Parts: sequence; C-alpha cells; structure tokens
Amino acid sequence: MLIGHLGDEVKMHYFDGGNCIGRFQLATNEVYINKTTNEKIVSTEWHNLVVRNKAAEICEKYLSKGDKIYVEGRIKSRQWQTEEGVVKHTSEIQVTEFTFLSTKKGNENSKQIPDQDSVKNTNFDPQNNGLPINDLPF
Repeated sequence: MLIGHLGDEVKMHYFDGGNCIGRFQLATNEVYINKTTNEKIVSTEWHNLVVRNKAAEICEKYLSKGDKIYVEGRIKSRQWQTEEGVVKHTSEIQVTEFTFLSTKKGNENSKQIPDQDSVKNTNFDPQNNGLPINDLPF
C-alpha cells in the first residue's frame, strides 16, 4: 500500500490484441526530525508503477504529474538484456487497486469514468461525476 504523488504523466504502451499497460513513477515522502541537529529531514523514495488495460486507460485520462493517489499492489522484479548485452534489473509495483486522492484532470473533465463494475479493483462513485471515492481502508 502506497500513498504518493505522480512524478510524471502516465505512459501508455499498447499491444496487439487490444491490451495495454500504463507506467508511471510515484514519489512517497518520509519526514522526520534529526534528533542531533533538530533539522527537519524529507526523504523521497520513487516507485515504478504498472497498471493494466481499462485501469491504465482511466489513469491516463484522469491523472497528471503531481496528483496524489493511493495504490495497492504487489512487487514484481524482472530483468532483461540490452542490445549491448548488459543485464538490467528493475522492481515494479503491479497495481491491483487504486483511489485518486487529488486530480487536476478530474476537475476539468466532465466525462464520466466508467462505473465501478466495469473496472475491477477501482473505487469510483458514478454519482459524483465519475470522480473517485476517498475511502482509504485505514
């Protein structure tokens, strides 16, 4: 479970057969006071997020850089080899549920987000102009 802000726009990738994925980075912050210096320290961690199919399309449509989102998912590590033969590694959060906490596009866009039953594992209120429900589970 993560709550953070988007570091950039959602990048979409489409595949043969109609499937797609959206990728974006999420910044989470930890704020604490250094007991020795009494200095406020802000530590930012970046997470690579992946959403699939209809959920990816909704994220692309309604999210933009700086928006705040709550996500749930699982960590997936993978590796690949570049054309130069270098092996690269990455870890991603494969998002299974999300709730928009603040959006710029959602306030500008009057189009409805699809109803909750048509997008598995998302929390939207069709009676609220399709904007997400802010009902975190904690």
